[in-house]
Amino acid sequence: MRADLEIIQEWIPAGSRVLDLGCGDGELLTWLRDHKQVTGYGLENDAANIAECVAKGINVIEQDLDKGLGNFASNSFDVVVMTQALQAVHYPDRILDEMLRVGRQCIITFPNFGHWRCRWYLASKGRM
Repeated sequence: MRADLEIIQEWIPAGSRVLDLGCGDGELLTWLRDHKQVTGYGLENDAANIAECVAKGINVIEQDLDKGLGNFASNSFDVVVMTQALQAVHYPDRILDEMLRVGRQCIITFPNFGHWRCRWYLASKGRM
């Protein structure tokens, strides 16, 4: 498990309802389900990652985070997590507002932009 996910899983109480934005292949939600009896959803827009989530039995919704979280009621999750995805959205202020609306607690991680791999990616692609 990635180092940031190891830290995050310690912060999420057992039995919580979790929304994982940009959930990737569902690694965090799978671990939380199996070890902390957490329920919830992952939002992802990459088809290969969605297929991985489905194969793992993770509730996943294909969605572009820039379109907001309007399909979720206010305070419908105990924790909303966004790991390594904030830098990829076009309107980070909007998604942060939405995270605070649908979740009681929010956890966000992002890459170390000082690391050479991040700098190389930014230089070659123009964005993360």
